[in-house]
Amino acid sequence: MSMHISAKMGDIAERILLPGDPLRAKYIAETYLENAVCFNEVRGMYGYTGTYKGVPVSVMGTGMGVPSIHIYARELMTEYGCKTLIRVGTAGSYEPTLNVGELVISKGCCYTSSFMNYAHLEGTFSAVADHKLVYMAEKLAEEMDIPARVGLTVCNDLLYFENKPETAKRWNEYGVIASEQEAVALYALASQFRTRALTIMNIANNFANPDQPPLSQEAREKELDNMIKLALETAIAE
Repeated sequence: MSMHISAKMGDIAERILLPGDPLRAKYIAETYLENAVCFNEVRGMYGYTGTYKGVPVSVMGTGMGVPSIHIYARELMTEYGCKTLIRVGTAGSYEPTLNVGELVISKGCCYTSSFMNYAHLEGTFSAVADHKLVYMAEKLAEEMDIPARVGLTVCNDLLYFENKPETAKRWNEYGVIASEQEAVALYALASQFRTRALTIMNIANNFANPDQPPLSQEAREKELDNMIKLALETAIAE
């Protein structure tokens, strides 16, 4: 049994949304899930299971950064049978035309994180999302009239580092449109354990255009509804 999740087998649905912020998990459960039941409060990392349009769906916080999401995502995959895992969170834009408040669907994740060093691979691992989930999220976003950009993202261990505008420009030259801190662990685990994973993010600030005001803290917690709706519809789509 998991050391970090207090749920019993069967308490968590095969489809699960993974926000970093546990308060966002609480908001999603209370706002979008029917008959939501809390299955985890260990370390304040709230997790809930309910139904969305009649389909069992769970949501659980993962914390910030690769080490934290690695713990929760691995246990959800290996100990609770989760098969479709969609991270919902925020990112920084590396693309001048990708503005605060817009959505990014990460089809693949470059990384500066040292996470994959522990796998001792004789080469470089490609961290990619599940193709069907990417396709479905893009299709649903168009049908729902939600502006969303599909593209490459980069996963960093550090949030605070110098010369972000210059870093953003260099990555963007190679097609990378946004930066975050968790996707490489989620995508690598999904590849390892043969599950499906996707990352959908709302742009919280623009490193390519620092003059843009960032997303407010209140909006980060409660006003990311387009992202949440898109993730839920993608999770239950066949």
